[in-house]
Amino acid sequence: MQKMIIAIDGYAATGKSSLAKRLAKTLQFKYIDTGAMYRAITYFALQQEPKGSVHEKQLIAALDQIKLHFELTTSGQEVSLNGVNINKEIRQSDVTSEVSNVAKIPEVRAVLVAQQQAMGIEKGIIMDGRDIGTVVFPNAECKFFLTATPEVRAKRRHLEQMDQGIHESYEDVLDNIQTRDLIDSTRETAPLRKASDAIEIDVSDMTLEEVYQKIWSYILKKQSKTS
Repeated sequence: MQKMIIAIDGYAATGKSSLAKRLAKTLQFKYIDTGAMYRAITYFALQQEPKGSVHEKQLIAALDQIKLHFELTTSGQEVSLNGVNINKEIRQSDVTSEVSNVAKIPEVRAVLVAQQQAMGIEKGIIMDGRDIGTVVFPNAECKFFLTATPEVRAKRRHLEQMDQGIHESYEDVLDNIQTRDLIDSTRETAPLRKASDAIEIDVSDMTLEEVYQKIWSYILKKQSKTS
């Protein structure tokens, strides 16, 4: 299949990562979870003294000390920070609560967007995030934007966390998702929004399989037009 860039943007807990991983495996494309990049930066910030909160100026000054490494394994994408695997740590509730605040820092976005664009130079890549189709790869051949009600997304995220051994109430998950939606969509730098040429899919009443088939059919149509 012809190499291309596929951008999957949308709200938190809409299944972007699961869909992107499956598509990447089918197409034999590289998969990059940009959300994990911002989570890794957030985790780094929370580990700095005094621990437990993000100090913006201190984080900006330390950005050149952060070395991220991504490796696709049989169990999924593994993330390392300065040589240490932090795949589990970046999914904890303290990181989830702060990641949108870190992601809105212009200096952080500039560093990570540059890295993301470098990863896609040779195409054959799938990225999911908030600004892939609008900022990172505005000329991507395929763009999708996933949405769903906050309640549906909170239920899905709550179940995921329970499976991962993360114990947080549904109410707290819902509150976090609604807060992240507000921060993501109103930040000054690269706000969450649908690209004008993206295919919008409301996944509220759809299974992951149904969403996958819809996206896959569009990719096949796009391929047939360009081949």
